[in-house]
Amino acid sequence: MPVISFATPKGGAGKTTSAIVLATTLAQRVSVELIDADPAARTIAWAKRGSVPEKLTVTQSAGEKAIQDEIETATRRAAFVIIDLEGLASRLNAFAMGESDLVIVPLGDEQQDADAAVEALKQIRQEARFARREIPSALLFARTKAAVKARNAKEINAEMRGAVAAFKTELNDRTAFSSLHSYGGSLYDLDRSAVGGVEKAIDNAEAFAAEVVSKLRGDQQ
Repeated sequence: MPVISFATPKGGAGKTTSAIVLATTLAQRVSVELIDADPAARTIAWAKRGSVPEKLTVTQSAGEKAIQDEIETATRRAAFVIIDLEGLASRLNAFAMGESDLVIVPLGDEQQDADAAVEALKQIRQEARFARREIPSALLFARTKAAVKARNAKEINAEMRGAVAAFKTELNDRTAFSSLHSYGGSLYDLDRSAVGGVEKAIDNAEAFAAEVVSKLRGDQQ
């Protein structure tokens, strides 16, 4: 079963939110296991705030000595395994990347995010050489403006897209996405009277999930 890791050394790039959005969206149809491998445990905190989808299992990693066994066990019981990695170049990250079918690197349209994404991609390439196999990876622009981007944001976005593989879909800066950390659960569970733009957020999330599945199938390079 596919193993998907989310990695970036920069906080605030949308790593955990993107992992939660993908996991909860896929879990509307298939079984998913979401492993929180970040010591900050924000995925675990989210899971405790509301009921997760029936087909989603959320677990906390016991650390670098256990992560490979945890991934192997998860692949036997779920259609997709998603890992929220810690925000540094650690041995745990290296082990998880080595087991991954796709590593997603979230970033915003900001220079600091772009610099951090470059560092994450370097680690992925290093682990690929060590593993003697390609580890597919792609940038995911997250927290981006749904409407008009500033000139600098456009330039950073275009430069990064021109250099490395990136998802066409961007996870825009939406209240519904950030509200998941307040209310728990999935986008589909949010109270429309309390949170605006939920339907647009669902459309955005489903487009992202569909593109992830397409990449894993080899439909996109």
